[in-house]
Amino acid sequence: MDKQEMQEMIAKRAAQELKGPLVVNLGIGIPNLIPKYIHDDQVYMHTENGMLGIGPADPVNWDPNLVNSGKKPVSETPGSSYFNSAESFAMIRGGHVGVAVLGVLQVDQTGRIANWSVPGQDIMGVGGAMDLLEGAGRIICTMTHTTKTGEAKILRECTYPLTSNRRVDMVITELAVFRFEDGKMYLIELMPGATLEEVRAKTEGEFTVALA
Repeated sequence: MDKQEMQEMIAKRAAQELKGPLVVNLGIGIPNLIPKYIHDDQVYMHTENGMLGIGPADPVNWDPNLVNSGKKPVSETPGSSYFNSAESFAMIRGGHVGVAVLGVLQVDQTGRIANWSVPGQDIMGVGGAMDLLEGAGRIICTMTHTTKTGEAKILRECTYPLTSNRRVDMVITELAVFRFEDGKMYLIELMPGATLEEVRAKTEGEFTVALA
């Protein structure tokens, strides 16, 4: 499976968690692939740079003047609305975003994440992640299970700076789906082609197997 296929599989699985009526904020990276898998016209995609009603990034329909949080062109759904960044963050901080789907660098076994800083490297920065972790109703993280060099990204403790002390609700990788409850991590699903042995080998953090 190549990188694009892996990312698409993760995005498609995350889309299954989104049932309307719902406002969903999409983070940079894998989350921005989700709109193509949403077929519920009551799921409204939100971006902190000022748009509600994001559609798929379809080259046939996108508007190059409209971009998401990752500065990628997007299409618009019927009834889309536009606003300034201050109003967008007021929606987040005011509790009007039901779900945030975030890309992350690391997650610890209690559900805390690191997604804004790598010591010694120049990356984009925190964006709206801190606000979303505090203001969104539910947090889903989409990520590859390991780094490019094969190191675990689901750890006992994050080694990068934490984004917030708020715990996330779910992590979806190309290998597994984890749910977090009361500071504990539960493996609830294996992704297609993955095995429990592989998940255990590539996960540093402790988890309880709770497969259906």
